[in-house]
Amino acid sequence: MPQTWIGRAGMSLSVVLLLASMVMAGWWYSSQPGDRLQAVDTGGHVPIGGPFELVDHNGQTVTEADFAGRYMLIYFGFTYCPDVCPTALWEMTQALDMLEEAAPDKAEQVVPIFITVDPERDDIEAMKAYVGHFHPRMLGLTGTPEQIADVAREYRAYYQRVDDASASTYLMDHSSFIYFMSPEGHFVTSFTHQTPPEEMFSELDNRVKG
Repeated sequence: MPQTWIGRAGMSLSVVLLLASMVMAGWWYSSQPGDRLQAVDTGGHVPIGGPFELVDHNGQTVTEADFAGRYMLIYFGFTYCPDVCPTALWEMTQALDMLEEAAPDKAEQVVPIFITVDPERDDIEAMKAYVGHFHPRMLGLTGTPEQIADVAREYRAYYQRVDDASASTYLMDHSSFIYFMSPEGHFVTSFTHQTPPEEMFSELDNRVKG
């Protein structure tokens, strides 16, 4: 299994995949009136993350300020996802379980977050039932279509509804990155649903300050 986080030197597979996702997101957002995606800022860093206002699976309104001072592991997906979403969330759960066993003080600083890209179906009740299958501290966040579009734009997360005339429902095409954010709300690195939990754990253990 190849290494999938962003390394300290050179361009890793994770960077390539992330930039490819940003290109897709840029195309999608550029088609929206008044919206333009800036892929890289003048400092040469990928500008990922920013303000948001959503509702958690307990019905409480949350913003980025509620997570100030804590690390975040954020994944965008949907509860009807047949494969990559549950895989990614399970990898996050396993990595956090390992961190809790090795360094409980570090684990408490990391908040696992699942943000839906399908607010039409993923209401508060659906999110509560879904995240209950994963880590006990995982937060499921939903909102209006406009709120979801706003937070996806901040994180350069691509998503698009895919209708199938032969099916009775629809799927969501979406990027599959787990964003690791610092206590200051800055992008640190990313993982994918294919990242082994041992690798994710190692990165968290190295990055999170005890």
